[in-house]
Amino acid sequence: MPKQSAPNVLNAMTVDVEEHFQVSAFENTIRRDEWDAIPSRVEANTSRLLDLFDEVQVTATFFVLGWIAERHGGLVRRIAERGHEVACHGYSHRLVYNQTEAEFRDETLRAKALLQDITGSPVLGYRAASFSIGRANLWALDVLAEAGFRYDSSLFPIVHDRYGIPGAPRHMRVVRTPRGGRLVEVPPSTLRMGRLVVPFGGGGYLRLFPRGLTRWAIGRLNARERLPVVVYVHPWETDPGQPRVAAPLRSRLRHYVGLETTLPKLRNLTSSYRFGTMLSLIDAAGSLPEEAVA
Repeated sequence: MPKQSAPNVLNAMTVDVEEHFQVSAFENTIRRDEWDAIPSRVEANTSRLLDLFDEVQVTATFFVLGWIAERHGGLVRRIAERGHEVACHGYSHRLVYNQTEAEFRDETLRAKALLQDITGSPVLGYRAASFSIGRANLWALDVLAEAGFRYDSSLFPIVHDRYGIPGAPRHMRVVRTPRGGRLVEVPPSTLRMGRLVVPFGGGGYLRLFPRGLTRWAIGRLNARERLPVVVYVHPWETDPGQPRVAAPLRSRLRHYVGLETTLPKLRNLTSSYRFGTMLSLIDAAGSLPEEAVA
């Protein structure tokens, strides 16, 4: 299927590289000190995505946990060697709003240094675990700017029980941080439907929404608003055979429903629309509006 060229918008494909047991939905079920005893599935799961992106000739941005990089340095090198951007997902998948500023700085710098040592290249992008930067902890953006990141992708302009900044801008822009730093902010994609702002481009939203609805949403955002779409996926979402965790029903529904649809949907989308890395998206945008973060 030829990739759609009109209106010739470049979108971003992103992957949050973490184990199936490290997700926020299971943080009250699986302790961090148990992680090393659980069999890893991240290499096989990430390899499925790398192979798919090779097949459809898409380069992506992989936001990698420092914990993963410490234990799977070869995987991080393979991601970079296959032409993808390596970016930072923090170190231990702790929610940012549960950390002090000093803890967040230490975790972020540790993860960034690990990734740069492995790849030999600067790490310029950051995404918080579960998009956990909100109005109460915007100091995190200052930490990112001071650490030398070029962009962030953590401010999700939606209402959600775990994350989100309702009313925040939906477009890519340069944000002035509280202490005067500057970062490009690239939010996950949403559609405005009347008074509602609806997420659609990744995670459970991608798995649960019908393929046709997601395709329609991408086309609408590209054509009507001339906005790029940021798709995000996790390696464990390619793994319907992963062990089931005895977590609360809500967490299990969020994590397990629709796993078998992830790869077919990604293959369809990447075969139909133009996708690249976050850095290529920013470079293609040229001049961006500048706004104080709020």
